[in-house]
Amino acid sequence: MSLMADSPVHSSSSDDFAAFLDAELDSASDVSPELDEVENGEAEGEEEVEDEKGQDEGNDTGDGDGDGDGDDDDDDGSIDSSRSKKCKIELIEAAVDPQSSVSRGEPAETSGASLALDVCTHPGVMGGMCIRCGQKVEDESGVAFGYIHKNLRLADDEVARLRDKDLKNLLRHKKLILVLDLDHTLLNSTRLADISAEESYLKDQREVLPDALRNNLFKLDWIHMMTKLRPFVHTFLKEASSLFEMYIYTMGERPYALEMANLLDPGGIYFHSRVIAQSDSTRRHQKGLDVVLGQESAVLILDDTEVVWGKHRENLILMDRYHFFTSSCRQFGLKCKSLSEQKSDENEAEGALASVLEVLQRIHRLFFDPERGDNIMERDVRQVLKTVQKEILKGCKIVFTGVIPIQCQPENHHYWKLAEKLGATFSTEVDESVTHVVSMNDKTEKSRQALREKKFLVHPRWIEAANYLWRKPPEENFPVSS
Repeated sequence: MSLMADSPVHSSSSDDFAAFLDAELDSASDVSPELDEVENGEAEGEEEVEDEKGQDEGNDTGDGDGDGDGDDDDDDGSIDSSRSKKCKIELIEAAVDPQSSVSRGEPAETSGASLALDVCTHPGVMGGMCIRCGQKVEDESGVAFGYIHKNLRLADDEVARLRDKDLKNLLRHKKLILVLDLDHTLLNSTRLADISAEESYLKDQREVLPDALRNNLFKLDWIHMMTKLRPFVHTFLKEASSLFEMYIYTMGERPYALEMANLLDPGGIYFHSRVIAQSDSTRRHQKGLDVVLGQESAVLILDDTEVVWGKHRENLILMDRYHFFTSSCRQFGLKCKSLSEQKSDENEAEGALASVLEVLQRIHRLFFDPERGDNIMERDVRQVLKTVQKEILKGCKIVFTGVIPIQCQPENHHYWKLAEKLGATFSTEVDESVTHVVSMNDKTEKSRQALREKKFLVHPRWIEAANYLWRKPPEENFPVSS
């Protein structure tokens, strides 16, 4: 078995796990230098580590010549180091292959090398065995990261260490983390059996479809589904990848998640092993950042559903849903024709992904602003997100009429809280300072006053649109009905 072939690659977090295994193979010692020491090439610190290893483990361990004592020591060290490495490979492979000799309790060849099994903190477990010392571990604590490596579970302390190290690496490369939902955010899928008569042309007349539609529409017979990628998605992923390390996180099952990841990223350059499916979540029907190897202060989320992110709504950018297929409209109770039935699609340049890309670019720019005087390690992208949101309806003073029930405290109502999050202020009377009156109909006294005094009279959907578009939408597009 090739350990590196099975280990995750191309991710700062996943690479760290692979590097961790490499370090364990290279030495039986538990000494692990800090990332910044390795980056700065502090040779003196490395020599001290080698000296300590030599003192602790004695001449029989043969862990290499860190102090330049002579050629004979080099030869002995090379032989014993190789044997120690072989032992470590056997132990870690045993965690993956329960049929190996080590997992059956047969002694591995150690040549006297001390693996310090009795003091190992068991930072991670794979296949029931510690990835560092090879001991069998009964403790099921920690968090499972099966999407990185099958049967991998990391202890809380190790997760914290990896996240801290990952944050340093990300910030050094001026990157943050972006977690992306699949369905209704980046694409729309339907079962082949659910395709309506009006959209059957998608299956039977593909050759007459315009190139933009045909090139982003996939009939996946092996999973009995059809998937349409959202317009602008390829440009979005390319641009976002220069600013973010990206994850996929879906409530779909893993085979479906991997199939969608392949459609979005056929070259495997954006996501790599970072595809999280329903089975990877630690809470039923919920998504959580506990299975993302990144500090919450550096994570943004794009999703069309807020309720599944109960613990992480401050990281969330809510997306306008993409309903291409009829079944998608029915799923959410929409009584309108789908885009496929209308034989149309979102506008690439003005669609949801193009709009949110501008928002992400702005947040990234503000987070890494060189004019900021604070410590970059202490910055929080959630605070930047709030700052950008507050600009959307800044300067708008709103009066609600016929929207909030009498028995409801206004400041607790959904529309009030949403408008407040977007930077609006409020009044109970239509005075000179009021800019917008939000109403369900134009027959209330305050609605009529708004019309008389040339105030904007808009439907509550105007606030929702501002939340999705990340800008103040044209008021004339949201008239109040009679």
